Amino acid sequence: MSTLHGLPEKVIFCKKCLMSNQRPSSSPEFNKKNSKISTAGFSNDGICDACNFAEEKKQIDWDFRFKELVNLCDKYRKNNGEYDVIVPGSGGKDSIFVAHFLKHKLNMNPLTVTWAPHCYTDIGMINMRNWLQSGFANITHTPNSDVHRMLTKNAFLNLANPFQPFIIGQRNIAPKIAMEKNIKFIMYGENQAEAHNNKEENYTSLMNPDHFTSSNNDIFLGGKSLNDYLLDGFKINQFKDYMPINKENWNKFRGEVHYMSYFINWSPNNNYYYAKENCNFQQNPNGRSEGTYTRYSSLDDKLDGQHYFTMFIKFGQGRAMNDANREIRDGFISREEGLTLVKKYDGEFPKEHFQWTLEYLGISEDEYWNTIDNSRSPHLWQKKGGEWNLIHSTK
Repeated sequence: MSTLHGLPEKVIFCKKCLMSNQRPSSSPEFNKKNSKISTAGFSNDGICDACNFAEEKKQIDWDFRFKELVNLCDKYRKNNGEYDVIVPGSGGKDSIFVAHFLKHKLNMNPLTVTWAPHCYTDIGMINMRNWLQSGFANITHTPNSDVHRMLTKNAFLNLANPFQPFIIGQRNIAPKIAMEKNIKFIMYGENQAEAHNNKEENYTSLMNPDHFTSSNNDIFLGGKSLNDYLLDGFKINQFKDYMPINKENWNKFRGEVHYMSYFINWSPNNNYYYAKENCNFQQNPNGRSEGTYTRYSSLDDKLDGQHYFTMFIKFGQGRAMNDANREIRDGFISREEGLTLVKKYDGEFPKEHFQWTLEYLGISEDEYWNTIDNSRSPHLWQKKGGEWNLIHSTK
């Protein structure tokens, strides 16, 4: 059977959480892994990398890690009123936690940096305002709206991934501003390797510069090469915001990009309560977010729901599974509770901003559903009685 999106044909589910090997960058077989942290007595056969690492985290000396963080901040603290660290974020609970913790626990002076959402939700704008009014300076970069909308449309139609241009810009903006402002220390929140990237990246606090630098011009945006856009009559400067940093220039700059989750026992749930207490962070006023049971994650952008829904279509696991897997690993819910929540909410269609999405992308509802249905891999989906159903599900 053929598969789409480069997914493995054999579907395997983790024995500890609910994630399958269909999640991009996840371990394809969930076999035994080498570990740099002793986990004596724990059998990791058939367990995903994220759950393996969650078990390893129990052995980490977090007091020692905090001392490492103190030493890192001591290296860059200026104590003269100048900004000494950049914290990227858009007013969500995690970026609020990082900025506030660095400022009030470690006496740093953060400059917060934001790649603007496609369109702020009302609650997203409130949380952004509350964050900045709690004592933080901010630079918000808003890309050219016509170019960004065009790239977002292409990313949806070609890749069923409407968030791709946003993610590219968000990933590159902090290092670019760091170079402009000569601020050599950047602190992100969670290393995505904790959840679904290469587990080996968790053994250092440093972000791999390959994530935001490049030494060649082989650039693809929205499923098209940069050269194709230039042949269509666009100018290269119109894509400047999405271009990676030249690797040689970054090496000369000698900046450092770190993850807070290396130093702190990272918990999105705990970050929510911290942000609520210290910066008046507000949860979703409408109750749970569409597609999941939580009320405090990914609230700021009207396109957030489509990001998770297209993930569900392409990989068979969506927003509720994403949230439940994290809370299972962190010990807030059991696997059985997570399974119940996933069966109830995963794949729920995000209808609240659907008409706005169609208008923003400039497509019809038929174009939308044709793209969605053409993105369903035949090894994951089957159509019966006019309805699509997942072939595999965790138990």
